[in-house]
Parts: sequence; C-alpha cells; structure tokens
Amino acid sequence: MGKISPVAAKYIVHVTIEIDGVVDKPDVIGAIFGQTEGLLGTDLELRELQKSGRIGRIEVNTDTRSGKTKGTIDIPSSLDKAETAIIAAAMEIIQRIGPCTAKIQAQSIEDVRVSKRNFVIGRAKELLKNLISSSMPDSQELADEVAYSVRVMEIQEYGKDRLPAGPAIDESDEIIVVEGRADVLNLLKHGFKNAVAMNGTSAPETIIDLCKKKVVTVFVDGDRGGNLIIKELTSVADIDYVTKAPDGKEVEEITQKEIHKAIRSRISGEQAKLEFAKEEATYSERKPRFFRPQARPVFERKPAAKPAMSISLEHKKKFKELLENLIGTRGAQVLDQKLSTLGKVPVSELQSTIKSLNNTAYAVIFDGIIDKDTARAAESANVKFLVGMDSKVRPNESRVNVLTVGEL
Repeated sequence: MGKISPVAAKYIVHVTIEIDGVVDKPDVIGAIFGQTEGLLGTDLELRELQKSGRIGRIEVNTDTRSGKTKGTIDIPSSLDKAETAIIAAAMEIIQRIGPCTAKIQAQSIEDVRVSKRNFVIGRAKELLKNLISSSMPDSQELADEVAYSVRVMEIQEYGKDRLPAGPAIDESDEIIVVEGRADVLNLLKHGFKNAVAMNGTSAPETIIDLCKKKVVTVFVDGDRGGNLIIKELTSVADIDYVTKAPDGKEVEEITQKEIHKAIRSRISGEQAKLEFAKEEATYSERKPRFFRPQARPVFERKPAAKPAMSISLEHKKKFKELLENLIGTRGAQVLDQKLSTLGKVPVSELQSTIKSLNNTAYAVIFDGIIDKDTARAAESANVKFLVGMDSKVRPNESRVNVLTVGEL
C-alpha cells in the first residue's frame, strides 16, 4: 500500500467519529474503504489513490468508554483543494462501522503549506536577529578597538623594579601612581600615559625615587586597601597629591568620566596625612580606658610658666594676615617653622588634630577663643604659638605663647 510522506502532503483532512459500541481500528479503516468504494468514480477511488501515493496512510485514534467509542481520523492528501474537499465530505456518508451505528463528521482541512510557511517565517526572523546581533561593528567601534590595542601595546616595564608603566613616565612632569598592572591598562585605555604601578602595597625604590623628581598623584581603589597604600606611601615618600576611586570601586574598572572627576578632586599629601592622623586620634579616644583606684588623692602640679618667646615682625604680620582670613570660617590653620601650611581643619576638630601632630607644628591659628584645654593640647604637642580671636588663658598658665587679635 502506498504511503505519502508528511513532507509531500499538501492537506490533512481532520474527521471525528462517534460509535455506539466497541470497535477496533481495523474496523474503522475497513468501513472507510468499503462504504466509499465506487462512490466517487475511478479517479477518486481511495484504494487507487493510496496506491499511487496521492492519499497517505489513514491515521485512526480511538478511545472506548462506557461501551461507546470516540476518536479522530487524519487523512493526508496531495490532491488539489476541490478533490480533497470531496474526499472529506465522502467520510460523512459512513453510517455503520462493524455492527454498530456511527456518526462521522469532517471538522476541517488543514493546509500543511501554511504551517510550513509560518515555520519558515519564524525561523527566518530568528536567523535575521542572529545576523544583526553579530554584524560587523561600525567605524567608530573599529577605531576604538584599534586605539585600545595600540595603547595596551604601549605598556612597558620601568626602573630596576620592572614596574608596569605607560610610555610617558620620563617625559612627563607629573605622574600617577596606581596599585597594579590592570590599573595602568585602564588609564592607558582612556589616554593617560603617565601612570606607573606599585605591584603591591609596599613602596618600591623606583617609586620613592620618582617621588623626588616628579609631581606625584597617588590614585588608589575606593576601599580600605587604598587607605593602607596611601599611609604607606606618605610615610616613606614625598607625595604631592592623593585621590581615590569612587567608594567600592577599583581603578581598573572605572570610566573615563570617573577618572577625570577623581583627579580633579585630589587633595594634597599633607592634607591626607592630617586626615589620617585625625581618624587615628578619634579612634584612640573611643577606646575604653581602665583606671586603677587611687589610694590617696594626687595633687596636680601646675607647670611653671615659660618666659614669653620673642616674635619677629615678619611672623607677627603673617599671623595677623592668616587670622583675618579665618574670621567667620570657624576654621583652624596649622603652620610649620617655615610658616608653611601643614593643613586646615574645623575648630571642632582642633584639639584632636593637635594631639596627633607629633611635634611637627610650630603655630596654630584659629577662629575662636583659646581655652585651657586647647592650651594643654598645644603644650603636649610642643606648639610654640597659639593664635586666636581671644583667650581665657593667662600668660603664666601655659608654656605656649598665646596671642590674640588685639596683641597683633
């Protein structure tokens, strides 16, 4: 018996059957061929059509419940539309299957080519989408890729420590010190050719030597590790500026805009030292203190008053100028012996800052009233001059030379 391949069929006739009794599939097939024989003429004889391959294998699916049988019949056809419709209508003349009465109804004729066409359209859309997503980049993307490749090729090893660096370290007056090779690559990608990496958290000799010759900006990650690197470098090398990536981000992953913003907001190395000193002082003040019970009262001996230190006219003029600039700011300015500014802090943080100065401050000028607590802090840090708007400290009560705006 001939058989049509599902690929060759153009139409499929869908038929439903209802039988008052129990029958098998061969009974249904026999009724279809037997009761339509000679009905449609020799050209549409089902047996001959199936032998020639114009009608395919008839599929019968049945389900028997409570003594009744229901099911479906599918007939694939490669005939034209009219002939296929005649075959479908011929199924409805079958009234008995085996010994049982039956009701057969043609439900629909499916055009297989429509299903195939829908599959072709869907698949074509999928292929086109893949083609578009994997298409060639535009000219700008090509240019960016080539430029990035060239910049990556420009990375070199610098100094005796063979540190990863950009090609413009020797010719640049300013350099950027970062932590690792990936940081240098990211800066090269965005056009910064004067970056050099430390390759760790400790400062190599090459970096220390560069700090003596160049204007150095330390650029670290926005985490605790970045703070540790800043502390390390500021303690062993002459650092001019310090900046950090945004909080929680690393230098190797930030964008060009974030790099420019970080460099614009850099602070001086001395200011960074003061901030770290202030943090340490705040931390030490928060530590719990344990006191031993005293067996007897201890009487504090007041320090002997130190003869007032003479002050030159130049220093006096400088103090007056700085104090006038601080009026209304509620700020304080710390100077070294050369009258260079070590840092600026709010008056509210002045005492903790003074305690952390470690004998490096020569004078402290601030917009406020000098009290005994401030004077004691200045004494412990060996500050020579304490300059304020007014004073509650008498000359013989402190070893620090106290000056007010009226005395200047």
